Amino acid sequence: MSEYTDRMDSATERFVAHRNLLFTVAYEMLGSAADAEDVLQETWLKWVSVDLDAVQDQRAYLVRMVTRQALMRLRTLGRRRESYIGPWLPEPLLTSPDVAEDIELADSLSMAMLLVLETLTPIERAVFVLREVFALDYGEIAEAVDKSQAAVRQIAHRARSHVAARRPRAGVSQAEIRNALEAFQRAAETGDLQSLLTILAPDVVFLGDGGGAVQAALSPIVGAGHVAPLAAGLARYGAAALQLAQINGHPALVLRIDGEIDAVIAVRVDDGLITGLYAVRNPEKLSRVERETKVGR
Repeated sequence: MSEYTDRMDSATERFVAHRNLLFTVAYEMLGSAADAEDVLQETWLKWVSVDLDAVQDQRAYLVRMVTRQALMRLRTLGRRRESYIGPWLPEPLLTSPDVAEDIELADSLSMAMLLVLETLTPIERAVFVLREVFALDYGEIAEAVDKSQAAVRQIAHRARSHVAARRPRAGVSQAEIRNALEAFQRAAETGDLQSLLTILAPDVVFLGDGGGAVQAALSPIVGAGHVAPLAAGLARYGAAALQLAQINGHPALVLRIDGEIDAVIAVRVDDGLITGLYAVRNPEKLSRVERETKVGR
């Protein structure tokens, strides 16, 4: 019994030491904290049966295990999202201010970037995340996704090209995003349509995720002339309802009604203007905004 307990304690200690990393890998592959937690649970159940003394690099081994579990789940989620009611958006996370200091991690966690990753195939997404965000070498990635190194290099090149054509403009600072959000917040709280038209890009896209549980636009709303009146409608909730928060490593707005979180509003900013507005209202996706989620590389 003592030997078994010692082995379990050792397995637990080593798993917990890498937990933030493992969660982040799973979340970036899935866009869902709930599914990432399920992947971690599945990984843990397999991890406790591993002969730890035979594992040379336990961090790499765990990342491989999480990647394989996440890939299986990602293929299932793809089928599930085909029947999702309205636009699907990633599950927002309340993150600590220090996440923003790791610019590459923060950019990879942003709502805009996660939506770009949704356009990749499962295998492309896994390779891109492991290589570009977590800097694994091609050999490690090949083991994680059961491909040859040559195939992984080709997949990585294809995924990088795809993402580069769609990702938010590089170099947008936290201050620039915050300034755009604060201008949007002031205009929305007062219902100032002209000010909203000033901060929104002419071709801004609004996506609302209600998941069929609450009211939300069932298709993207495109153009400042259509998005501005929608945002101006927030004025009826009162100034105290909108609060700045650090979501997915970037400034965002949390809308509270009668003290309860009603929506998280994240933005994409290009050249000082808001080009994307992402409002998550699905109640099942808002639990991670009440408490901070630990992420890391």
